[in-house]
Amino acid sequence: MIGADHGCKSNAVGAGITRADHTGFTVASLDEALKFWVDVLGFRFVTRNYYPPSEFLDNVVGVPGAALTLAMVEAPGGHLIELLEYSAPEDRQYFRPRACDVGSVHLAFLIDDLDPLLARIEKAGWLRLGEPQTVRGGARDGLRLFYARGPDGVTVEFLQPPRGSDGHAAKWKNSMNES
Repeated sequence: MIGADHGCKSNAVGAGITRADHTGFTVASLDEALKFWVDVLGFRFVTRNYYPPSEFLDNVVGVPGAALTLAMVEAPGGHLIELLEYSAPEDRQYFRPRACDVGSVHLAFLIDDLDPLLARIEKAGWLRLGEPQTVRGGARDGLRLFYARGPDGVTVEFLQPPRGSDGHAAKWKNSMNES
């Protein structure tokens, strides 16, 4: 059995990666996606640009004849979310995997108050994938979390650290409660 370190040694310095920049999602309607990310979640709108078909774009996205409009929003804490609405090619497909399907991805956010956020996202048409759960025991004891999926198949996880004596969620560095 592989130990807690999974037998891996960090090689990030050798890889030259300095930090995460953004997470991108392809959406059916940029206008609808922006309503959710900006109006419901409160992210800051950064930019919106159209990119016509070009050899450059073909090579970046690996799709011949691609054309797209891109919008960027910024989450609290600075992480960028890139929303992409492709207008070409014509044979675009919808991909809606379950959480267990290989290739499924999700993005997670630490939040201060799970219940009002859950009500807001459900009102905006996003579906809760199950009941909110609370971790019992270990370093993450008291963490409340749930997954939600939007109309485009995007899955987002929301995590509320346990409340402190001040009534607010504890200030965790990340969802693993690392110090």
